[in-house]
Amino acid sequence: MTAVWGRAQQQDFRSRVRGCLLGGAIGDALGAGVEFESLEAIQRDHGPEGVTDYVPAYGRRGAVTDDTQMTLFTMEGLIRAQVRRDTGAWHPPTDIHRAYRRWAATQTEWGPDERRKDAGWLSREEWLYARRAPGGACLSGLADDRMGTLDEPKNPGSKGCGTVMRSAPFGLLVGWEPHLVFQLAVECAAQTHGHPTGQLAAGAFAVIVHGLARGEALDGSVQHALALLGARPGHQETTDALQSALGAVRQGMPSPQRVEALGQGWTAEEALAIGVYCALVAEDVRHGLLLAVNHSGDSDSTGSVCGNLLGVQHGETALPPAWIAELEGRSTILQLADDFAMEMTQAPALHGPSGASPAWLERYPAA
Repeated sequence: MTAVWGRAQQQDFRSRVRGCLLGGAIGDALGAGVEFESLEAIQRDHGPEGVTDYVPAYGRRGAVTDDTQMTLFTMEGLIRAQVRRDTGAWHPPTDIHRAYRRWAATQTEWGPDERRKDAGWLSREEWLYARRAPGGACLSGLADDRMGTLDEPKNPGSKGCGTVMRSAPFGLLVGWEPHLVFQLAVECAAQTHGHPTGQLAAGAFAVIVHGLARGEALDGSVQHALALLGARPGHQETTDALQSALGAVRQGMPSPQRVEALGQGWTAEEALAIGVYCALVAEDVRHGLLLAVNHSGDSDSTGSVCGNLLGVQHGETALPPAWIAELEGRSTILQLADDFAMEMTQAPALHGPSGASPAWLERYPAA
C-alpha cells in the first residue's frame, strides 16, 4: 500500500475524506433547523431566500443530527473491519452492524460505558449521546442483535432515507472495485431497511461518492451508478429518481421549485435525487448546500447527501470556513476522517506483520 500511495496522493485523499465528512455534516446542520418545515414556512421565517446560514436546532447553531452520527459510525466500522482482517475474520457487514449497534446505544443510554473496553474511542465521545430525530426504521432495525441481511432484512417494507444519509463512507473505499462498494452498501442498508429501493439507493450513492473520490466527474459517476443499478431487480424507482435529477439540470436555472419537483427527501430515492441534483447545479459549495436545504421536507438529509458529494469532489478547502468553525463535533469528525485516511493508505505500519501500534488497536479494537 505504501508503494502505491505517494505523498501527494495521500494528501489529496485525506482532503477528500475530510471534505466528505465535513461537507455532509455542514449540510446536515444547515437543514437541521428547518427539517419538517414547508418551503412557505421557511421563506416566511427566514426571508425570500430561505435559510442562508445555520439556524438554531437542538439548543445551538451548527448542530448535527442522526445523519452525521450514523455516518461517523459507518466510517468507524469500516476502519475496524480493516483492523479485524488481521485476525482472519473478514466480513465487513458484521463490523458495520456492530458499529450501528454502538450508535443505537447512544440513542438510549445516558453516556459512555467506560467498562466496555472493546467499544473503541468513538463510542466514548459524550456529545454523540443525543437523540436528533433518528429514523424509526434505524432504531427498530438495530433494537436487537440480529443482523438484517438481503435474504432476511429488517423492516421489509421500509425505504426511508436512513440508508442513503449514512452511506458515503463506503464510497471512500477507493481501493475497491465499484461493484463491491455497491454491494457492501446494499448489504448494510438491509440491516435496517428491507425495501429494494432503500437498499439500491444506498448502493448508488456509495458508487457516486466512490467515483468522485477517485477523481471522476459527478455526471460520469452518476452514469456509472445507473449502469450498476440496471442489473439489479427492483431498481426502477432509484433509476427513475436519478434520471429525473439529471433531467432537471437541463430544465433551466436552479430553484427551490425544481428541487421540490424531485420530492421531499423522506424516501431514499428522493433524498438521493435531490442531493445529486443540487451538487450537479452548484455554482460553489455554499450555493449547492443552501439549495439542498431550502425545500419542503427532509432538509437535513438532502443537505447531508449534497454536502458529502461536494465535499469529496472538491476537498475540505472548498468548504466555507465560517460553517466549519461553528460545526458541532468538528474535532471528532476531523479525527475520524484522518484516521480513516491513514488506515486506508498506511495500514501495514499500524497493524502489520512488522509490528503494530498499541494506541491504534486501543482506538480500533479487533474484538
